[in-house]
Amino acid sequence: MTEKRSWSEWKKWTCIALAALLAVDIALGVFLYHSSEAGPEKMAAERDRLTLLSKQLKADVDRCQRIRASMATAEEDADSFYRKTFLDRTTGYSSIESDLNAIASGAGLHTSGVTFKEKEVKDRGVTEISMTTSVEGNYSSIIKFINGLERSKNFYLLNNLHLASATQGGIKLDLQLQTYFRS
Repeated sequence: MTEKRSWSEWKKWTCIALAALLAVDIALGVFLYHSSEAGPEKMAAERDRLTLLSKQLKADVDRCQRIRASMATAEEDADSFYRKTFLDRTTGYSSIESDLNAIASGAGLHTSGVTFKEKEVKDRGVTEISMTTSVEGNYSSIIKFINGLERSKNFYLLNNLHLASATQGGIKLDLQLQTYFRS
């Protein structure tokens, strides 16, 4: 009886294996049938599409490698900009005030002084300095003053300006400027 049972189990497992093999064979046949329907034109078009995609991906990888290689230079440039452009907090106020006065007097304007307001910028290592000042003179002097702000070695952001008439027919310009100091 044991031989019959082991023989019937062997036959059962063999039938299961053959059925699984037949199912895989049928699946492969269906796959081959569908892939043969594509034809050489569709396969050539797919090859060309994949070749183009490969070239685009290679170009992206090359671009990323160039960016990675330039990161050290970008960090050095950012550090240099930070050190050269933003004044130190300890001497910044007097430097800004004397620079603005020099630009105003070079343009032939009279200034009413500068008021400062500071605001700490979190996690950036800088302090934002808001400044207000007024200058008075003729139109060409005002233009020279604004040009002087743009060309100054110090970093200024001109946030707002307001024109008003001044005494003796001149123009009064109220300015709101912004700069940053290293913390």
